[in-house]
Amino acid sequence: MIKNKFLCAALSCLLAAGSLSACGQKEAAPAADSVSAQSDSSFDESGSAVNIVTTIFPQYDWVREIVKDSPQNIETTLLLCDGVDLHSYQPTAEDIMKIAKCDIFIYVGGESDSWVEDALTEDTGRDMTVVNLIDVLGDSAKEEVIDFGMESEDEEESEGGEEKEYDEHVWLSLKNAAILCDAIEKAIAEKDPKNADIYSANLASYKEKISDLDKKYEKAVSGGATDTLLFGDRFPFLYMAEDYGLGYYAAFAGCSSETEASFETIVYLAGKVNELGLRSICTLENSDQKIAQTIRDNTETKDQEILAFDSLQSIKSADIENGVTYLSLMENNLDVLKKALG
Repeated sequence: MIKNKFLCAALSCLLAAGSLSACGQKEAAPAADSVSAQSDSSFDESGSAVNIVTTIFPQYDWVREIVKDSPQNIETTLLLCDGVDLHSYQPTAEDIMKIAKCDIFIYVGGESDSWVEDALTEDTGRDMTVVNLIDVLGDSAKEEVIDFGMESEDEEESEGGEEKEYDEHVWLSLKNAAILCDAIEKAIAEKDPKNADIYSANLASYKEKISDLDKKYEKAVSGGATDTLLFGDRFPFLYMAEDYGLGYYAAFAGCSSETEASFETIVYLAGKVNELGLRSICTLENSDQKIAQTIRDNTETKDQEILAFDSLQSIKSADIENGVTYLSLMENNLDVLKKALG
């Protein structure tokens, strides 16, 4: 059984201000207070714990599910909590030390994690296993969509043979989640082979829950009155949309640094709402919804519902204490999706 112990130090947490949600904010922000969960079971024969450090909440919660009921002492640390999101996070010296001392380090591997390369250069003498989620996906990782036919990053930035920029929001696909949990379970079992059967059984049980929710998403999409989402915001849901064959429009790409939509973008998106007869306009958690409201004000009916999806990037320690899980948040997104497609 896993007993959660929330060890939040008194660190300053300054979030970048902006008119949209946290996703894509490029301004540097101090690291959030970390959260740790530790098994309440006995230490193994050597008296040591398996120390796992994760950058974002989905990874952290996947680990909790995989290691539950293990007799091995597992200590899992979440670096990003209390509202700091992946794109604005900058590690502290304390965070770097946590990574240096861990047995398994799990991170996304996109542009926002460029700091990781420096963090892993120092030879600490530890046999650390590093799990890069984008690398795990391999050819299934998707390049970030930068041209929605509306407001977008400069297309020239993606030309000229430059390195591909992958969409970082891999956790918003339930199909990806199953694949990524496989890799995480393998890493844990290799560190603690004595309890590999427990981890394997936990993984199998958890993947059934993921599959069940995935089927609910498929049913919601097949029964929807429309098959298109329109975001008056950034769009981190590329993986989810492509999983279920959904069309999509948005004011900005998933991790765009833009904060203001042009008049042309507003008119274009309002026209799409009219053309497709959409009854809702989507935003992300924590959005002030100003762009979505402006789009609605420029439609013919001006009566669309504004709906907020959760990108699972700004989890607070209080949410974890209150029992929030990856699957519960994805269930909430399913409810929003049903309304958006209704």
